[in-house]
Amino acid sequence: MARVLVVEDVRSQALFLRRLIEVEGHEVVTVTDARGALEALEGEPFDVVLTDLRLDSGSEEDSPDGIALFRLAQDLLGTLTPSFVILTAHGTVATAREALRAGVYDFLTKPVDPTELGALIRNAAELRRLHDENRALTQAVAVQRVEEKLIGSSPSFQRVLELAKAAAGSEATILVRGESGTGKELLAELIHAASRRADGPFVKVNCGAIPENLLEAELFGHEQGAFTSAHQARRGRFEVASGGTIFLDEIAEMSPSLQVKLLRVLQERELERLGGQGEVIPLDLRLVAATNRDLEGMVRAGTFREDLYYRVNVIALQAPPLRERHGDVELLANHFCARFTEKNRKQFRQVSSEALQLMRAYPWPGNVRELENVIERAVVLGQGEVIEPAHLPPTVREAKLVDAEEVLEAAVGHALDESLPLESFLSQVIEAALRRNGGNVSRAAAALGMTRRALQYRMNRDGIGSWRAGT
Repeated sequence: MARVLVVEDVRSQALFLRRLIEVEGHEVVTVTDARGALEALEGEPFDVVLTDLRLDSGSEEDSPDGIALFRLAQDLLGTLTPSFVILTAHGTVATAREALRAGVYDFLTKPVDPTELGALIRNAAELRRLHDENRALTQAVAVQRVEEKLIGSSPSFQRVLELAKAAAGSEATILVRGESGTGKELLAELIHAASRRADGPFVKVNCGAIPENLLEAELFGHEQGAFTSAHQARRGRFEVASGGTIFLDEIAEMSPSLQVKLLRVLQERELERLGGQGEVIPLDLRLVAATNRDLEGMVRAGTFREDLYYRVNVIALQAPPLRERHGDVELLANHFCARFTEKNRKQFRQVSSEALQLMRAYPWPGNVRELENVIERAVVLGQGEVIEPAHLPPTVREAKLVDAEEVLEAAVGHALDESLPLESFLSQVIEAALRRNGGNVSRAAAALGMTRRALQYRMNRDGIGSWRAGT
């Protein structure tokens, strides 16, 4: 069964078409004009649109055109546009060719043959189904390719991946926060690949790497003669990203004047190129921004606009630093070892347990990017089949190894020295476990070796209730 939208301004003809299509077992919605058609298409999915070529608006000159409606639907829905079938009593070869060149599925002349119409609807719906299946498969492959680069099994890392994919289905602006080297750009790629805009462009702009006097032209584009070296008009990154996603990395580095212009783009979904004469260019894009700065502090200091902050911080994702991704150092180190071994035609097979012990103790201020550089250096300069401590740079080799039993003994000793009551000490341990696991009670219970029910009992009894929203 297909969902068919019939666009016909003559009521009797609309009812006739509806009956013909419903007899075939399809679901039918009828509207009388192009505006109603676009509202219906925006509100719910359809497989086929059956529209008259000419839709009477009361004035022959202003009559909408079925082919124009198809183009408007494409602008609105992109690759989600249903299959279009054009009906006309003015069946000329020229009109048919124009419709097919525009991309409509087929062209049918009045009076309608019920058998021919039924076959057209079935075939058009099947084409839409195959197109949707192909799109879903292509998108799944794209998401998988990005996920293959996002390596990690730690709960904190998996949690941010789940949130990124959940947020991808919306049109909300997303702010990815985290230290340098934590994979913020990859998270932005994942959001784009998992979104309805996956078929559109993904445009990346590092706001901190482009000089301030060039960034505005880079983002907004310019007209010919806008400045000395503007020998021809040029589209900016916002225009290029229309229909897809733009990723503004290091957004906190934007100047106050550019922040004002970005705010207008987000509010109005339009821009004017540098040197433009009042021509406004509409935009259809989704913004993902990233920063490693304290935006709240910058708002208080007056260096980042408060209204822009609320515009970009609709959904916030926190990329965890590597030092908090327990267990991921080994996964990443061996992954980079395999990649750079193949790239440089070396013989390394793995990273030794002694080298891994040192790397687990190192705090990785440069996060995953620093770990990647360390492994590449070891593979390029080293010899053998196993990366050993000697292959690591001095900063990593000299990392202080931490013994878990010593840490526990020190914590217990501190509690005894401070005469901290046992119940209070246990409550602090529970709160720490909840913080480390993002407020997730099930994961915190597993980390503490407790059942979920037992942990909830302790939380309720001791008044540790602020984490309930994260259960």
